Amino acid sequence: MVCLGNICRSPLAEGILKSKTKNLEVDSAGTAGYHIGKQPDIRSIDIAKKHDINLTSQRARQFSTRDFDDFDKIYAMDNDNYSKIISLARSQKDMDKVDLILNEIYPKEYKSVPDPYYGGDEGFQNIYNLLEVSCEVIAKKYETR
Repeated sequence: MVCLGNICRSPLAEGILKSKTKNLEVDSAGTAGYHIGKQPDIRSIDIAKKHDINLTSQRARQFSTRDFDDFDKIYAMDNDNYSKIISLARSQKDMDKVDLILNEIYPKEYKSVPDPYYGGDEGFQNIYNLLEVSCEVIAKKYETR
């Protein structure tokens, strides 16, 4: 799960997917290194907590080419971060691992999860709702393999 700073959208996506599956290794990262080592935004922590998901052990990290080796699937939260991830790809195999998370519920529409950072609490509830539906699809898709 990858967004810009790894403090809002991607930690929430990581927590939601982990709550839905036991057999998948799930992690999150940011394409920028602004918040390395920091906990998720308190608003992400709070909205997750309302749904019995604990994000407080997560720490922000920056996406690297090693992630292409460590993970079978890489979900970008938006088109800008998708492009940044693709620019780091070393091969077509790397590129084939990357998709937008909302393509799971809106196939080939290339919609972005809005960045709630500068918005109010309502934005965090909105992204939670989007990510919850996407992660449900992902869990069903990969748990059955």
